[in-house]
Amino acid sequence: MENTEETFAGQVLGFTIPSRNARGRLVRLDRVLDEILAAHSYPPAITHLLAEALVIASLIGGLLDKESGQVTMQAQTEGGVVRLLVCDYREGELRGYVDFDAERLAELGANPPLSALFGKGYLAITFDMTDGDGRYQGVVPLEGESLSDACEAYFTQSEQVPTLIRVAVRSGNAGTTAAGILVQHMPDGEEGRERLHARLDHPEWEHVAVMAGSIRHDELLDPALSLEGIVWRLFHEESEVRVNPGAHINRGCRCSEDHYRQILSRFPEDEREAMRGEDGKIHVDCAFCSRLFPIAV
Repeated sequence: MENTEETFAGQVLGFTIPSRNARGRLVRLDRVLDEILAAHSYPPAITHLLAEALVIASLIGGLLDKESGQVTMQAQTEGGVVRLLVCDYREGELRGYVDFDAERLAELGANPPLSALFGKGYLAITFDMTDGDGRYQGVVPLEGESLSDACEAYFTQSEQVPTLIRVAVRSGNAGTTAAGILVQHMPDGEEGRERLHARLDHPEWEHVAVMAGSIRHDELLDPALSLEGIVWRLFHEESEVRVNPGAHINRGCRCSEDHYRQILSRFPEDEREAMRGEDGKIHVDCAFCSRLFPIAV
């Protein structure tokens, strides 16, 4: 696996370690990340934050067994420097947006910690399954040093699944690249047996967490090192590792005139009249892609 030419940039790579009851996902984003970030002139701290969130959304979205679901991550505060961070993943389509107070952000310096950006914020992760499995959401405080820490807490508290997440982000003249790995201890659902996923100290999980946690940021971001190569470096001593390439990631803003026209048609005529501008059209601004849509309805 070390010498493969395919790096899977812009594609989720799944893997399982049967003997350790573990599964994982890897992703590296470059082109699609620049496309999403290009919609707004984000300062470096917000670029880094959104890049991390988009990687995490891709990793969590890559866990879906079916292609009919959507994962949405939303981080929000009252009175925080970052007023709203939202990104979602659906069938390989990825989008994200950050609303923030630019003046207050400038006062924080170059590398503000998560607590300075969000204060007493919370993170909500929502799974929308369109195949009959319904919709469910977990909410956790935005605590720790990064969004990755908060997401680990989500899986531990809301899903009771031990999870390790590592994300690396690099920005430069050539653009922004970000990559990440997510590893989990898979639930053991057999009746009469202790549910392994409730034990954070289980030796199987401790071993996998130590191995996965040894990954360096430069390895995650190295374009010469394939994602399969990373799996091999971390887990080559295991008796079996199964690798499964997942969805290709694309910029997935789903805005269109038809979409907004359908939404606006549900409003009463007097409310639509109040929304219209001097040209008789309702102007809708998509926060995700920063496009303005003049809708005649």
